[in-house]
Amino acid sequence: MSGKKTGVFKNYRKSAAAFLAASIFLLLPCECIFAQAAGEAKSEAQDLDSDELLEISQKAGEKMLDEFDFSELDLKLKELFPKERLQFTDVMDSMMSGNLEESGKLLFRYIGEQLGYEFETNRQNLVYMLLIAVIAAVFTNFSGAFQSRQVSEIGFYILYMLLITMCLTTFRVAMEGLEGKLESLLDFMRLLCPGYFMAVSIAAGSSSSLVFYNLVLIMIYLVEVLVLQFLLPLINIYIMIQVMNYLAGEHLLTELADLIRKIIVWILRSLLGFVIGLNVIQGLLSPTIDSLKRSTLTKAVEAVPALGNVFGGVADVLLGTAVLIKNGIGMAGAVILVFICSIPVVEMTAMTLLYKFAAAMVQPVSDKRISGCIRSVSEGYGLMLKVLYTTLILFLITIAVIAASTS
Repeated sequence: MSGKKTGVFKNYRKSAAAFLAASIFLLLPCECIFAQAAGEAKSEAQDLDSDELLEISQKAGEKMLDEFDFSELDLKLKELFPKERLQFTDVMDSMMSGNLEESGKLLFRYIGEQLGYEFETNRQNLVYMLLIAVIAAVFTNFSGAFQSRQVSEIGFYILYMLLITMCLTTFRVAMEGLEGKLESLLDFMRLLCPGYFMAVSIAAGSSSSLVFYNLVLIMIYLVEVLVLQFLLPLINIYIMIQVMNYLAGEHLLTELADLIRKIIVWILRSLLGFVIGLNVIQGLLSPTIDSLKRSTLTKAVEAVPALGNVFGGVADVLLGTAVLIKNGIGMAGAVILVFICSIPVVEMTAMTLLYKFAAAMVQPVSDKRISGCIRSVSEGYGLMLKVLYTTLILFLITIAVIAASTS
C-alpha cells in the first residue's frame, strides 16, 4: 500500500513540476504553447532520463508546430516557383535536421538553368552590338572615302541611336524584372514575420520579439522608399545621362554622372551600416531583458524542494525545442530569400560581364563613344547588382543576428 502511495506521489510530483514549468512560461506573453507541451511531461521515475527528455522534446515540438500556419507562405512559394514543388515546411525540416544537401542541389540546378537561359537570350544581342560597332568603325575610320564628312557622321549617329535603343530596351526589361523580384522579396518577408516572431517570442521573450519585429518592418519600409522609389529610378537617370554624355562626344555630363553613381553607392553603404548597427544594439539589449525575467522566475521555482530538478529538466527541454523551431523557421526563410534573389543576381552578373566583354571587344576597332556607351550600360547593371545584394544582405544579417542573440 505504501509503495502504491509512493508511485502516486512520484507521478504527482512530475505533474506538478510540469505544471510549474508551464506556469512560468505563461507568465511571459505569447508563450501559452508551452503549457500544452508541458502537459505531456509526465514520468514514472523520480528523475527524467535522456529517452524521456527526447520524447518530451518531440511532443513539445509537435505541439508548437501545430500552432504555426504556413499556408500563405506555401501559396507565395508556389507563385514564385511554379515549376518547383517547394513547401516551406519541407525547407524548415531540412534546416532543423541539418540536411542541406537537397536545398543546395536545388539552388545550384536553379542557378545553372538561369545561366544557360541568360546566355542563350543575350547571345544574339552581343552579336548585334559587335556588328553595329564594326559598321560604326567603318563610318568613322573611312570617313575620308566619302565626298562629304556629314554622310559619315549621319551614318555613325544612326548606328549609335540603334545601339542605344537596343541597350536601353534590354536594360528596361532587366529593371522591371528587378523591381518585381524586390517586391516579391518584401512580400515574402511580410508573410514570414508573424510566424517567425511568434517563434522568437516563445523561445526568447516578448521584448525581443517586439523589438526585432519593429526593426524588420522599418527595413521593409526603407527598402520600399529608398530602393524601389528612389535608387532604381536614380539608376535609370544615371544611364540616360551617360548615354547622352557619350552621344555629345565632349563629356559635358561626366561629373554629374559620377556624382549620381557616388550618391547611389553612399546610400547603399549607409543603409547597410545603419541596419547592422541597429541589429547589434538591439541584439545586446532586448534578449538580456527577456533572459533576466525568465531566469528570475526559473531560479525561484527550481528552489522548491523535490520539484526543482524536474522543473529544470522540463524547462530546458521546452526552451531548447522552441529555439530549434525558431532557428529552423529563420534559416528556412533565409534560404528562400537566397532562392528568390538567385535569378536576378545571376541575370545582373551575366549582363554586367556581357557588356564589359562587348566594350572590351569593340574598343580597339570602333569609336570611343561606342565603347563608352556599352561600358556605361555595364556600370548600370553593376549598380543594379549592388542594390540587389545589399537588400538581400540586410535581411540575411537581421535573421542571423536574431538567431544568434535569442538562442
